[in-house]
Amino acid sequence: MCATIPEMALSAPYRKAQRLLTAWLERDRTIHKQVFAVRTAVAALDARDRHSLSRWLAWLCVAAMSRGESILSRIQRLDAVLGASTEGALARLPADIVGETLRNHRKTA
Repeated sequence: MCATIPEMALSAPYRKAQRLLTAWLERDRTIHKQVFAVRTAVAALDARDRHSLSRWLAWLCVAAMSRGESILSRIQRLDAVLGASTEGALARLPADIVGETLRNHRKTA
């Protein structure tokens, strides 16, 4: 059987960082031990995985914006480099999607 869509191969460090970031972002309060674990996992990523994680976080930022929330500042406080790369990835997302999200949020706010 021939696959037409290449399967994404996510590294173990990437999956760990993504799992920890997800848990951290879903919590209302930041637990110091959890922050340390997330920072350690992010630091273990290679450049390719950090880039992928930044893109993933940028899409999470768009989803949060559609709910009237902002997670970018939390990401920036967690790790300045990751925050900057997430902000850059957010700026490179299709403007129509980000703009539409912001417009829809303003209509409902």
